[in-house]
Amino acid sequence: MSDAAFPFAVRASAHETSSRAPLFPLRAADVRLTLGGTAAIDGLNLTLSGDGITTVIGPNGAGKSLLLKMLHGLIRPDTGEVTWGGAPAESVTQRQALVFQTPVLLRRSVAANLDFVLKNRGGDPARRDALLTHVGLAHKARQPARRLSGGEAQRLALARALATDPEVLFLDEPTASLDPASTLAIEEIVRESRDAGMRIVFVTHDIGQARRLADEVVFLHQGRVLEQTQADAFFDGPATDAARAFISGRIVV
Repeated sequence: MSDAAFPFAVRASAHETSSRAPLFPLRAADVRLTLGGTAAIDGLNLTLSGDGITTVIGPNGAGKSLLLKMLHGLIRPDTGEVTWGGAPAESVTQRQALVFQTPVLLRRSVAANLDFVLKNRGGDPARRDALLTHVGLAHKARQPARRLSGGEAQRLALARALATDPEVLFLDEPTASLDPASTLAIEEIVRESRDAGMRIVFVTHDIGQARRLADEVVFLHQGRVLEQTQADAFFDGPATDAARAFISGRIVV
């Protein structure tokens, strides 16, 4: 994608952050999290490098969303540790952004939702229009954000995330309840962000979506990483029975 088409400050952020301490490798080492007496994350180990899109897949209850929040620093494990380039996860939260499945929008206009983020993160207010254009919402700038459709609301949530100039973008099933056209629009924004140098970690239950987007696949089951490999290798021949069952559409418990 051309520089002109991608919001300039997001494109520039890779250069602006080059002097910071490195974020990668990201490591989750023997992390365990217990909820209600049950191990939701159970001795999980994971290492991520700094490139591309990693899709995190697995059956319901595998711990996908919890893992995302843990990597982002919102949840601390009971045992083990999560580090970014050797630093604790919570110390680099400002260099990441997380978009949830159901976005929470301010009771303001579409434009004012972005203005709020830009003001609070010290961004250039002039970027607002470029970001809205990038996500296809420029024509709705003055509309109340809570009157947006589900797909439009998710695109606004993505624009707010991009407004923070994240080096890493976490996405927790952002298209789970959207129609096909909205899903494709979100996926295009994700690809463009990856192509601009942003690291993406994308949780999805949709095998087709994982095939379309993933450079790398992490397969979770019962709170552990069973497989982590390049996407082509995973879909051509998963190594575990649980992963084979999952991608064939069978129920995995």
